[in-house]
Order: sequence, then C-alpha cells, then structure tokens
Amino acid sequence: MTDYFEVHERDGAARLGAVRLADPVTTPALADPFLDDAGSLWAGDREVPDGDESALTVLPHRSFPAGTRDEVRESFAVDHPDVDFPSAAVVDSRSARDLGADAYLLSDAQGFVGHGEAFRDAIVRAKEGLPPDAALGLSGVATPRNVALLAYAGVDLVDATLARTKGTQGMYLTADAEHFLEDLDELPCACPACAKARSEFTRADCADHNANALRAELRRVRERIRSGRLRDYVEGQARHEGWLTAAFREFDDQWGYLEERTPLMRDAELTAASAETLDRVEIRRFADRVTSRYRNRFTDQPLVLVPCSATKPYSDSQSHRQFHDAIQWRGHTVSMTSPIGVVPQELETTYPAQHYDSVVTGDWSEDEISFVAEVLRRYLDRNDYSRVVAHVPEDGYREICERVEGAVDVEFEYTCVDHPTADESLGELNAALEGEPAYSKREREHNTVRAIADYLLGDGAGDDLFGGLGASGGEAGDGDEAYGGEADVRTTGRYPKLQVWGDDADAGREGEPGEQLATMVPQYGTLSFTLAGAHRWVASDAPTKRIEIDAFVPHGSVLAPGVVDADDGIRVGDEVVVEGPKAFAVGRAAMSGPEMAGATRGVAVEVRHADEK
Repeated sequence: MTDYFEVHERDGAARLGAVRLADPVTTPALADPFLDDAGSLWAGDREVPDGDESALTVLPHRSFPAGTRDEVRESFAVDHPDVDFPSAAVVDSRSARDLGADAYLLSDAQGFVGHGEAFRDAIVRAKEGLPPDAALGLSGVATPRNVALLAYAGVDLVDATLARTKGTQGMYLTADAEHFLEDLDELPCACPACAKARSEFTRADCADHNANALRAELRRVRERIRSGRLRDYVEGQARHEGWLTAAFREFDDQWGYLEERTPLMRDAELTAASAETLDRVEIRRFADRVTSRYRNRFTDQPLVLVPCSATKPYSDSQSHRQFHDAIQWRGHTVSMTSPIGVVPQELETTYPAQHYDSVVTGDWSEDEISFVAEVLRRYLDRNDYSRVVAHVPEDGYREICERVEGAVDVEFEYTCVDHPTADESLGELNAALEGEPAYSKREREHNTVRAIADYLLGDGAGDDLFGGLGASGGEAGDGDEAYGGEADVRTTGRYPKLQVWGDDADAGREGEPGEQLATMVPQYGTLSFTLAGAHRWVASDAPTKRIEIDAFVPHGSVLAPGVVDADDGIRVGDEVVVEGPKAFAVGRAAMSGPEMAGATRGVAVEVRHADEK
C-alpha cells in the first residue's frame, strides 16, 4: 500500500505527483536531497533503519545489474520489511513487484538507458509489475538532455549522479547537447555556477552547473505536464540524440501502454508540428473511433468532402460558412485534415477535432497523404453513400480522394475549379447538390448527440441509448439496417450547447419536454449525463463504463481506496457510472480503470450527481 506518494495530474504516462514527506516534493524530481540509503546487503548485514517523514528511506537491498540470470536474482532475493515511514525498494525491471513501498528504484537502469527498445521494454515491464500509484526511480542515468523522455515514459525520480560525474570529467551539459568544457569560449548558461569568468570556471563548477541544468529541465518538464503538453516538447527534445529518437518511436509503437494512460480529452492545444504527430494516441484514437464506432445517419444525402480550416470548430470559419451556404444541408459534410484524418460534422467539436493546430505549408508529406487516405477509405467502407462530392483543392486533398476512389465502390465527383471558396467553385458545389433533399435542424441535432454517444461509448451506442428504429422497423442493434431512424429524444438549446431530454412530457417538470438525460459539453464535444441519463444508459445495450464502490454515498469525488473494481476500458475523462450497495452516481473518470482498481491514493472519479439507494 502506498502511503507517501500520490499522483495529482497525468499527461500520458508522465505524472505530476507528490512525495508526501514533512516537506513535500513535487515529482518528477531530483531525489538526491531527500533520499536516505540504508545500504547494500552485498557489503554486509544491514539493520532496518528507524526512518521518519523527513526523508525517503531506501531499505536494505541487493542490486542486480542488467543481464543478471534469474536463478541468481532468486537466490539472493531480499525480504522487504513492512515499515510505517516513507520507503523505497530497490528492484530490477525484470522482477519488479509490489513490495509495499512508496517508491521503487530500478537497479538495472544503466543497462537499458541509452538503448531505445531495451528502455521501452524495461519501463513497460516494470510498470506492469508495480502498483500504479508508486513512484518509479532511475539512478545514475539522468541528464538535462534525456530527463524529459524519462518523465514521458513514466519515471518519477532521478538523481544528479551522472550529470555531476560528467561535470568532473569536463563535460558541460545543456538541454540539447554535451560540450567539452575546453571547447567553450563562453558559458551558455546564467545559473549561479556559471556566474563567473570563463577563465575561473572549474570542473567542480561544471558539476554544479550540470546539476543546476538538470533541475531547470525538471522544472520545465513539470510545467509541461501541468499544461498537458509534454508530448509536444518531447517531439523536439528527442531529436537531440539518436537513442532518444529511437526510444520515443518505440513508445509510440507500444500502443496499449500509452493509450491506457492518455486522457480522452484535455484543455491543451495539440500541436501538429512533426511527422511523429501522426502516431500520437489522441490522433490514432480519434481516427480509429471515427472508422469503427461512428455511423452516418444522414442516409438520404451524398457525402460532401471539404478541406479543414485554421479556425476551430470548422463551422465557425469563413470558408466553411461559404461551404454551408452552397450545401444548404443537402449533403453530409465531412472535413478532411492532417493530422486527424476525416471529421464528420457531428464530431467537429469532439476532442481533438477543435483542439489542434497544424503547420500549414500547402505541401502534404507522403506520410500525411497515406494516413488520411487510409482513414477516408475505412470511413467509406463503413458508411454507405450514394455518391461523394469532393469539394477539395488540388494539393494533397485531391490526391487523397483519387487514391481512395479506386479502392471503394462509390462514385466521386469533383467540384473545385480553382480555390474551394472561389465563386465558380461554390457554384459547382451548389449545382452538384441540385435536387437533393435537405435535412432538418432537428435531424441534425439528434444525429449529433447520437454520433457523440457512438464515439464515446461504442458502436451503436447512440441508437441503443437515445432510441432510433431503422428502415426495417427492427430494434436498434439488430444489424446495419437498424441505424438511421428517428430518435426518441428531444433536444433543446443552441448548438453546440444542446440538452437531451427523454421524449416523455409526463416524466419532466411542467414546461419541460421530459426528463433531462444529458448535456453536450462544447469545450470537449462530449456528453455529460444526468442521473436519469445514467439509469437509461445502464438499462440500454450501450457499452457501460462502470465502477463498483464500497458501501458509501459519494459527495464530490470517489477516492481510489473506495473503488472495489472498475472496467479496464475506462480512460481519464470518460463518462462513468458509479454503483455500490448504498449509492448510484454518475461522473467523470480522473484515473484509468486499471489504475483506479489498483491505486490506494488519489481521486478516482469526479462525481457530478449521486443518489442514495
């Protein structure tokens, strides 16, 4: 059980936490000032120290370097005592397990740091064996150049041993390079150690500078985690050394590890500034959900493909207003964009569709073209349209459409003459939709809330939760023919601040259309359920994100110790149902399902509404 470490914020695998000492320490951090090592058992017997809350005590240990055989580790394994003070256990990445400590230091770090694949495997393996709310520490490996990636991978504690050693060897470290001290005519830093003439700067000063540079970089990393933008920083930082680039890409390939730890939504803008952006969890998750969960319900209209816009959401941009004036709701509008892929109009506010900013040059890379083309192909394989009206410019967009056109069984028609907003192009778009029936505001709003439910909860959830019979008259969920029918809910409010009500006036208060089920949250393009909506969710066939709690009624939040079990598929930001012997509640997850089921500290769910049973 972890008593002296608590995670406060998460940015993917990176965490902002607190070592709860007499003087609390915010992590990721340098552990040197507060680490008290009881010593190695290789040198002789060691007494278990008394310990206190002023330091994190490293219990007596035997360190096993990388490559140690299993039988050796088992023969010399250490029994870790159960102590009531802040403690750390020394383990290796291959045999890391829960020993009841607050932090775990990996003894084989020097064997895998510096090698991309080995680093990824060691961290993922260690995290799988350790409690989700324990701190992870690496000793003797951190530098100002690599510590951002260490934190990005999930490391909470480091020391300045390597940085200081390099200083005594005459290596001057910065966040992007290592310099031979003798090669520097001028010190590129203004820290206290560097506040002297170059001629007076010694190797001892260099060691102090390196430690200062490491502390400064950790401050930068912590601030990036707070703002939810560590990934943006690491995309650039990882380019400064070959193994960092390799490790960064290896973690992108470790989809399950990063996806489980990446929030479903966040306030931070997503910056698309490199080719690696296409591998971000947020990008791949959106593309996957659009092509596996979302279902087009505008079955009587053709698909109209349009380019994205710099303004978000797209419908607020001048160009998209011109497109809408020409389309007049006679076609289903889907925006094409790098790095996200395709964005149906109903999901234009859903994270990250209105939260990204990309570098616009007019030139598309082959990676971008291939990615967006594959997403569009998968989208068209899943959704039936009578035809596709591609109102897109030549560069990039047209090539994507032409690649997909040959791979799907649907006719493409191109309406862009020069620029998409040119009068002649808009006239062609209008003419292409001549005679098509227009859909109503009511249909658009109903389809929007059902599409968001699909995206958030799973394939078919919108119809399962908010009703809707297909052309065959069968029940929703019977097959593809069940999608696209009338919803049995009503919507009020102004898009994108829609409220969803049950279509039963007798269930609501006087003057209301029924009982309120959910509210659309325009900031993230998600749904926030009421208790009535949560009960309806549980009673439907829609996949439920459920958390089981002990016998209490939550007020404000559910802490991790109160969680009995949680669905593995829950992610930070998910809408969740909370149930226990005494309560039924609905709220938003503050931890992933696996973390809240295994953690002993921290807020698991921010509860919005709760009923006592």
